[in-house]
Amino acid sequence: MLPTIRQLQYLKLLAEQGSFGRAAEAAHVTQPTLSAGIQELERILGAAVVDRARSGVILTAVGEEALRRATTILNEAEELVEAAKNAGQPLTGRFRLGVIPTIAPFLLPKALRLLRERFPRLKLFLREDLTHRLISALKAGQLDAALIALPYDMTGLQWAHVTDDELVAALPADHPLAKLKKAPPEDLQREGLILLEDGHCLREHALAACGLKPPRAPPGEDPAFAATSLPTLVQMVGSGLGVTFLPKMAITAGLTEAAHVVVRPIDAEHPSREIVVAWRAGSNRGVEGRLLADTLKDL
Repeated sequence: MLPTIRQLQYLKLLAEQGSFGRAAEAAHVTQPTLSAGIQELERILGAAVVDRARSGVILTAVGEEALRRATTILNEAEELVEAAKNAGQPLTGRFRLGVIPTIAPFLLPKALRLLRERFPRLKLFLREDLTHRLISALKAGQLDAALIALPYDMTGLQWAHVTDDELVAALPADHPLAKLKKAPPEDLQREGLILLEDGHCLREHALAACGLKPPRAPPGEDPAFAATSLPTLVQMVGSGLGVTFLPKMAITAGLTEAAHVVVRPIDAEHPSREIVVAWRAGSNRGVEGRLLADTLKDL
């Protein structure tokens, strides 16, 4: 005998709510019904999935593993229902899209308007997060697609090209390098290079495109500066704290307009990142992922 979808839903709600009473309320069933469902799940698995304590319920090791697998199964079941509802009508109904922070504020305003015009029945749910977390969510079935930047390890994923986004140098307006038509990467590194903190793929893209190593503080000195977002990065550069790399789409969207900053092309071979729509390999949302990428090409 196998666990039922309902039993897996009970387990997920129990983990989220922390008590049988609240989980039963969220499931719209009585507490004895939910409790019986969990007991039946434990009988099928041959092990306890929760420890019952005064402070609430705590998942056992078996329960944690069951929850991890249940989450994937439930997401697949929801995806099946959505696919059946929207058969022959791509990009209608619910679509869960992840977007990285160095793309979201610059591409989404125009993208959302275009998507509303072309796919009025689309219900888009957005999640902004770092690349590695979006990819984990894709593989777990928690997202249908993600708008990310390459290069990145795409094992287990498929993707469609949207555009190439040039990387440019940003300097204080009165900086000596601002007089040059192009900024040499090695000169930028000597001038106090500031980047986004670890975890932002733009950091690695910029360094790789320019053949540079991550900036490090000399021994005995404070760690090198790092920013948590592109707007913060621009303000740091405008204040004279250093120089940096920015994506061209952010410049086009007006990121540096109010800052004491100038931008220059980078004197390197094709310094850019590739923007793609990615989805889990084998997902039945692949057709919609490609359609989404084709639509974004029109921006």
